[in-house]
Amino acid sequence: MSKLWIFEVRDDESPVASASVETTDGSDIASHLADIGIAFTRWEARELPESATPDDVLAIYEDDIERFKAQKGFTTADVIALTPDHPQKSEMRKKFLDEHKHSEDEIRFFLRGHGLFYIHHADRVYAILCERDDLISVPHGTTHWFDMGPEPEFMALRLFTNTEGWVADFTGNPIATRIPRYEALMG
Repeated sequence: MSKLWIFEVRDDESPVASASVETTDGSDIASHLADIGIAFTRWEARELPESATPDDVLAIYEDDIERFKAQKGFTTADVIALTPDHPQKSEMRKKFLDEHKHSEDEIRFFLRGHGLFYIHHADRVYAILCERDDLISVPHGTTHWFDMGPEPEFMALRLFTNTEGWVADFTGNPIATRIPRYEALMG
């Protein structure tokens, strides 16, 4: 079940306040995120064979990808998938854990598993547990990070306007180290 935590960020030495909001209601999640310009919706994922490769997924979702490209100007789509036995899971997790932004909009549609998407907006951090059927759209310039946990299990379709795909501009802000990570929130 998808979940949203909203943390109040303090400027003093204490890391963060407790979550001021915690909800699993999809409409409530979408409403809170819409207030800061983030689109969150549920879109039914198709059944995929366990052996589905990223190329298979792109072929299965080709019509949807083309529709997004035509409507929103996306030029590139890829599939990111990690499992607990992935040989580079630690390196991949570390790559996404620092606060960054993009010069373009980013869409992630979760096809399997789950991960935590964090949005830093003003004096709050929104931690969103995204699972199968969740689609999140993050506008360009939005500071965020992603935590897949130490034993990742997810597959997501990503769309970009940049033909290079995922290109991050890291902020250098240590905020991501002050907010509860996957292990703390997921138990």
